[in-house]
Amino acid sequence: MSAKSTDVRDFLLTRRAKITPEQAGLTVYGGNRRVPGLRREEVAMLAGVSADYYTRLEKGNLAGVSDSVLDAVASALHLDEAERVYLFDLARTANAGGRPLRPGQQRRRPQQRVSPIVEQILDSMTTTAAFVRNGRLDILAANPLARALYSPVFDSPTRTSEHTPPNLARFGYLDPAARDYFPDYDLSCHTSVAILRTEAGRDPHDKGLSDLIGELSTRSEDFRTRWAAHDVRLHRTGVKHFRHPAVGELVLNFEAMQLMTDTSLTLTAYTAEPASPTAERLQLLASWAATDTRAAPSNR
Repeated sequence: MSAKSTDVRDFLLTRRAKITPEQAGLTVYGGNRRVPGLRREEVAMLAGVSADYYTRLEKGNLAGVSDSVLDAVASALHLDEAERVYLFDLARTANAGGRPLRPGQQRRRPQQRVSPIVEQILDSMTTTAAFVRNGRLDILAANPLARALYSPVFDSPTRTSEHTPPNLARFGYLDPAARDYFPDYDLSCHTSVAILRTEAGRDPHDKGLSDLIGELSTRSEDFRTRWAAHDVRLHRTGVKHFRHPAVGELVLNFEAMQLMTDTSLTLTAYTAEPASPTAERLQLLASWAATDTRAAPSNR
């Protein structure tokens, strides 16, 4: 079984285990069930396909599967938007033709660059912390305020040189400072691994991503456990908590926007509620950023 077939199998297994018959609207007689969640036969019935056909899908064979069947399976398993996108990405890879690439055949992507126009936009956002990242969670460009906000990440020993982009997942799992910097440490770790899993479905042959996942799996048991859960996430908007070493607690609203000129890149912007303690601290951080040469526009 190929690595990608294993991803399909494990993803469908973990989703099926999360749905109880009651949640699926099924009436269950008797209390002895050998599997958590739904049985394969129950998913097949809910999706309107034969048990044999669904079993073939769950074994990782998505080649030739139609969008309507994927939609039916997604509905049967109560998949959210991120999970649906991931399932369709897995099917897209299976339907691309040919066998999945062997690890040695994985492609190393050309170095991603942020356009000068986007850099200008970042630098014009003087009261908003903004940065551009790729699907591997490398920070490719940051304005001075974002550089100051993420100074523990930029200064982390997990960053091997000033020419190596800071990586949010590597910092979160491998730098002990992350536990203090992220008050919601468990949520932060869950989010980063889910973003990486989503990216692995979108671009399964990216060697840089594969290398990062291999490194984190080798060095962090926590990452290995979370990776095996096959959770995915579309990280678009929300609230992020920080405990910054210079200004203390920050509660920031964020929006993450895909760049249309390069859809593999995401611009994330943080802002504070007006007249809040966080707004005062963010203004203090902006003043520090304006005078600290480390927070000058860099890493691009």
